[in-house]
Amino acid sequence: MTSFLRILPLEKDDIPAVTVWAQKEGFAPGLGDVAIYRHTDRQGIWVGWLGNERIGCITGVRYNAAYGFIGLYLVCPPWRGRGYGLQLWRHALEHLGDLPCVGVEAAPDRSDDYATWGFQPASATVRWQVISDGESPCRPDTGGAWQLLEGAAIPQHSVQRFDAEREPSPRPHFLAQWLNHPAGSVLALVDSQGRCHGFGRIRPCLLQQGEGWRIGPLMAETPEAAQRLLHGLLCRHAGVVLVDAPAANPQATSVLEQLGFRQISQTLRMYRGTAPAVSLQDVYGLACLELG
Repeated sequence: MTSFLRILPLEKDDIPAVTVWAQKEGFAPGLGDVAIYRHTDRQGIWVGWLGNERIGCITGVRYNAAYGFIGLYLVCPPWRGRGYGLQLWRHALEHLGDLPCVGVEAAPDRSDDYATWGFQPASATVRWQVISDGESPCRPDTGGAWQLLEGAAIPQHSVQRFDAEREPSPRPHFLAQWLNHPAGSVLALVDSQGRCHGFGRIRPCLLQQGEGWRIGPLMAETPEAAQRLLHGLLCRHAGVVLVDAPAANPQATSVLEQLGFRQISQTLRMYRGTAPAVSLQDVYGLACLELG
């Protein structure tokens, strides 16, 4: 018999537990990620409670009046198969029910389940991995018209404009927190007029066994720009490095393979409603699968 599940907004004290769940599930959460999820939509991330015990979580983030995304969806193993996951799912879907488009990143064996709720496949997302020695020298920045800038030297408004032109929904609040988080490094390619032509972030993450790094977002106008950003990020950090790249950008495959990345897993981006009419040709790495 199913006990009563309370579904409550995620609080600061819940973050360590949810982060550990995501690590064990193989989500490879970045340090600080869950706190940023909470700030993106304080009403859109929940924890399921049975009595005084946390047993699951889900996000249903509203980016604006047109687009939302469901992610970080899991129930702890001892409590699976009892209907609690379905309750969490319905709660998130109801929160986003008035939006014309809702996205989800589906495991291949779950796509049929999501289809019964009206979600249709859009494109695959491929997780790539490389072992970086972190010892390859960072090449001098001799890229001609575009200069590689790091951290505080990056003009934030230019990055925001570049990102807004390539995302289904502008995300200034999310991106500002994501790029200014102290964990990891942020690089951007900027011309003499201060215009951004690509940017990327690498951050520490928790693997199922140990720690590593995740790159994302990674966006660039050309494959050469993407490769330049990737090299700059890799040469600064050693260890296992992951990138989640949309298969809808075929150029991402050649860029990542040239740098020694290999495919290790795949998910499927699905949408309920009208899929965003935004090209992914400049997207080489997604910020996080949990928020789309």
